[in-house]
Amino acid sequence: MQPGMNRGATPVAPPPGTRPPVRPAGSPAPDQRRPSALERFQQRYERHVEKKLGTPTARPQPKVEAPREHRKVTLTEGITVGELAEKLDVKFNEMIKKLMERGVFASKNQSLDREMAKDICQTFNAEADFVTFEESVMLDQVEVSAPENLLPRGPVVTIMGHVDHGKTSLLDSIRKSRVTEQEHGGITQHIGAYQVEVKERKITFLDTPGHEAFTLMRARGAKVTDIVVLVVAADDGVMPQTIESISHTKAAKVPFVVAINKIDKPGINVDRVKRELAENGLQAEDWGGDTVMVEVSAKTGKNLDHLLEMILLVADLQTLKADPSLPATGVVLEAKVDKGRGTVATVLVQNGTLKVGDNFIAGAVYGKVRAMFNEHSEAVKEAPPSTPVEVLGLQGMPLAGDSFQCVDDEKARSVAQYRQEKLRETAMAKTSRLTLDQLHRQLAEGDVKEVAIVLKCDVQGSQEALTEMLTKLSTDKVKVRILHSSVGAITETDVLLAAASNAIIVGFNVRPERKAAELANREKVDIRLHTIIYNVVDEIKRAMIGMLEPVTKETRLGTAEVRNVFRVPKVGAIAGSYITDGKITRNAEVRLLRDNVVIYEGKISSLKRFKDDASEVTRGYECGIGIQNFNDLKVGDVIEAFVTENVEVTL
Repeated sequence: MQPGMNRGATPVAPPPGTRPPVRPAGSPAPDQRRPSALERFQQRYERHVEKKLGTPTARPQPKVEAPREHRKVTLTEGITVGELAEKLDVKFNEMIKKLMERGVFASKNQSLDREMAKDICQTFNAEADFVTFEESVMLDQVEVSAPENLLPRGPVVTIMGHVDHGKTSLLDSIRKSRVTEQEHGGITQHIGAYQVEVKERKITFLDTPGHEAFTLMRARGAKVTDIVVLVVAADDGVMPQTIESISHTKAAKVPFVVAINKIDKPGINVDRVKRELAENGLQAEDWGGDTVMVEVSAKTGKNLDHLLEMILLVADLQTLKADPSLPATGVVLEAKVDKGRGTVATVLVQNGTLKVGDNFIAGAVYGKVRAMFNEHSEAVKEAPPSTPVEVLGLQGMPLAGDSFQCVDDEKARSVAQYRQEKLRETAMAKTSRLTLDQLHRQLAEGDVKEVAIVLKCDVQGSQEALTEMLTKLSTDKVKVRILHSSVGAITETDVLLAAASNAIIVGFNVRPERKAAELANREKVDIRLHTIIYNVVDEIKRAMIGMLEPVTKETRLGTAEVRNVFRVPKVGAIAGSYITDGKITRNAEVRLLRDNVVIYEGKISSLKRFKDDASEVTRGYECGIGIQNFNDLKVGDVIEAFVTENVEVTL
């Protein structure tokens, strides 16, 4: 039986005429031999050729996306990559791909600037319309708020007028408190917010300063108010700040109520005041106009109830309503740094209800309400619409006039961070490196003096007003440069800055820390402390005038012709002269001219008529003139007399 055959199988004979191959002893069978390296290479090469010459494999083609419909999207400042993808209804990886094509590597929570967001929107066939974060919150509230949730709210009233016309005294009489006594110099230094109750209805009063330095603060008061009470003194009439207040109120499109104050004074003429108001566009109702005018006396309290009734009547005509169920929105009236409580902001709630624990954003500052206090320094848990409160828990110092919005924690932080980055970019742009044009301008202005100031104030509104007023003092001769301005006490850092920059420190309603005062004494840094704002302005003006070089003015008196020269022992040469023009006085200075060339300039030592001393000699008379320390007199010389006097330096 042959090997490899099964039992019972019939062996197959080889075909006739063939002989089986002879296999060497010990060599493997043909199906068991391993191919050589050359054979393996040939096999790979043959497979490669077959693949090249064979039919190519059909690859799957990418799916062609249908073109997107053109649409408009509303975006807010500081929008993140994830929020933009959600607005455009695209996948996040597609958004990342488009950003990478533009060289931007961003994460999901990274903010995009306006130009990049617009470019991405155009890529996805969308048109972007940008609104501020506050506007977007207001739009969301309008969509969420239901008409049945709108409830009447108290009016916000701003008291405006000229300085010393009795604005704070009028409010003081209404509130039955002593606000005026707390103000330095009897004037209001910053915006005060107070709430009073009249016939079970609340009225919020904003007391704005009347001094011209607070133009910005009065403008801010007009923007947050519902009604303006314009106070005009009956004995003074319409003044510059009265006209300015009228302009601000008209620009804000806010209704007027005019309070003609100080009617208790003798000899007043109310008709004259109404006539002056009519000339400025405010026609009294009893004169056929539409402006409510009430004659009051803050001192005696006359007609104050009637004034409050008129305020409520004007408020009812406006149908003021708000939704207390919404998150609070409002405006920052004032901000300051309290040593024990940190940054404190006075906020007027305009819509919604502000509660302790709410997250909020005010301008570029993020915060969380840790505590709230009313105008009586009483802690409160909630603040409904038209309520002013002091808020604690800010992470920085907001600007007076910034919008106040309650939002979720993550959104507030991202928007605040975006705005802070923009502020830093703006600050860096202002402190850019010197260019050749700027260098040329500085060299050309080399003779211009400069007053460097480090300004520290108690509240942000006063800081803003003082900064503008002091900057406006700059002239072509002297410039005011504010190196640094902030809110809070004067610190060692402020003193070091002033010492390094040769500046003075101006403190308004603040005091230096003990270590800062000691450092200022060692470094000889001048610290000027004030409590009334126009005293600051006056002092800086005097400092600017003191930096100017004294100006002397020369006044020509007359001329004399030398006709003879006398030599007097122990005295010297005396010029026998004839006065040809004007006069010669004993205390005058003289120039000696020879052939119209100045030979000497000095003072008169003696002036005589014959043998008598004379105080002055006028034209047409002869006299003897002696010149101090000069004896080289010749016939034909001309003596020119003049006096020099210092002229008051002005800016």
